This record gives sequence, C-alpha cells and structure tokens, in this order.
Amino acid sequence: MKTQFSILIPKQEVRRVDMYLSTLFPEHSRSYMQKLIEKWRLQVNGKVLDSNKRVKKWDVLEIEFETEKSHLQAEDMNLEIIFDNPDFAVVSKDPGVNTHTVPGEFGNTGTLVNALLHHFGNLSVINGVERPGIVHRLDKDTSGLILVAKNDRSMRELQKKMADRKIRKFYYAVVNGLVKDKEGMIESFIGRDPNDRKKMTTENPVNPKLAKTKFTLLEHIDNKYSLLEIELFTGRTHQIRVHMSAIGYPIIGDKVYGNEKVNKEIATKYGLERQWLHARRLILNLFSVDYNFVAPLKRDIAIVLEKNGIKVD
Repeated sequence: MKTQFSILIPKQEVRRVDMYLSTLFPEHSRSYMQKLIEKWRLQVNGKVLDSNKRVKKWDVLEIEFETEKSHLQAEDMNLEIIFDNPDFAVVSKDPGVNTHTVPGEFGNTGTLVNALLHHFGNLSVINGVERPGIVHRLDKDTSGLILVAKNDRSMRELQKKMADRKIRKFYYAVVNGLVKDKEGMIESFIGRDPNDRKKMTTENPVNPKLAKTKFTLLEHIDNKYSLLEIELFTGRTHQIRVHMSAIGYPIIGDKVYGNEKVNKEIATKYGLERQWLHARRLILNLFSVDYNFVAPLKRDIAIVLEKNGIKVD
C-alpha cells in the first residue's frame, strides 16, 4: 500500500530536506527519510531528488510512503467504548489485554488492536500497521482510558499534543502503606535496570529520562493501604509503578515492583490478581473542542473499595 503527500514550503527553510520531513512527519526518523530519497520516492518541483538538498520557499515536495500490509485480524472482543466520533475514539481497556501485538506465537491475537479493528474498521496506520489507531499505550495489567485515532489528521494532532504534554492523564491507584502527605510530587530519572532489561529503575538507570509524577491522597483503606489519584507529567515506561515503589508505596498487586507478601494477601482477601492501577481520566482539547473523559472502574479493582465502604462511580 502506498500513501502520497504533496507539500508546499510556505516559508524560507535552511534545513536539509530529510531533516525538514522528519520534523513534519515525526513518526518517521531521518534515516527512514534518507532511505526514501535513496529509493527515488521524493520529488522536488517535479524532479526526483537523489541527494539531501536544502529546501526553499515555494518548493513543492512530493513524497511517497510505502506501508507494509498488516496481518492482524479483527476479533469480536469485549470493548468498552467511552466516546466515538469521526476523528477519534476513547475506549477503556480491560486488564490482561495487551494494547498491541507482542513477540511470541500468539502475540498478534487477543490484543486491544484486534478489538479496535472489529469495532471501528480502518484506523490510522502512520504509527505502523501493527499499531493501527494507537496514540499511547497501557501496560497489560493496567485498565482504563486509551485514545484511538481514526484518521491520520487526528493521529498527528493527538501525538503532538501528547508530546507537548497538553493532554492531562490521571490514574487511580491503591498502594501498600498509609500515605501521610495529602499530595506530593515525585521527580527523578527513570531508565532500564542495568541488571534486568525488562524492568525500569530510578537507581543507576540505563539511558535515563526525567520523569514527573504527582499524587493526591483520596482515602486510607483497611488501615493498610492508600487510594491515590495520580497525574503524569511525563510518559515513561512503568512510570507510576516505578515511582511509587521508589518512595516506599508500591502498587498492590504489582508482580514486578510490588511486595510479594502483600500481593498474596490481596489475592486471598479480594481475589485481585493484577496491579490496582486504572487510567481514570483524560482531559484534552482537539480541533478547538474541550473534552473530559472518565472511565468507570473495572469490577476486579472496584471490589477492593466496595468491601471497605468506598464508593467510586
């Protein structure tokens, strides 16, 4: 499948064309753009471009992308749709479901993407044919809100807003321990654990990136745990789980960063077999319209609050 774009340079530019295009299409790297140039997939003013010349005002660029064919199948799975319009949708992911395909024999079935293809059909694939519509992701065992782009225009705009931190993301979490502060800000560098590449860490991380997390105490539970509202100011892998564990309040049920003894206690008492973490709210403006989305709690985590007399819609 091929996708073509024609672009008029509206102002004087001094960057090389590969740099200009990788800025215009941030989902593609400069090296990807260079390969397109080498394959004669880029024309400037009607002529094939065979080198990285500089673009100038009123140049017309014509670029042809090649998109590989997807082998993903649509699957009729349960999907909680919070919002849907011609540009984008908001869904509440179930726990135990991968957002998109993962390596392995059965890694391309039973994912959120398979469900999206069944319910919505064609979605934006500028993030790759294996991740149609996916603007951002959640961990497999985290439930809650995910944005889905239904066309390239909305995908570019949502990704830009996400990168510019103009989409506010709030989570509910239950952590081990009685948090004393009404609210707090955690700021540290997060990166791969040098001793286990599947884990992230704040201690001597590999390729560290700054991460900022704010928490607000909502309730104490059973004189052992705390219900928190958490806002992300950055979007690092496992950020909430790593940050809460780093300050001594790991999320209950977290098999990687949590307390094994507490996890067994929670599983026995409440039947909770995964981390108590739910993407609760998204606040954004898209195409000059303000949105505020809220996802009801999934049953498996709601029961922890209900048995302690705490009501959450």
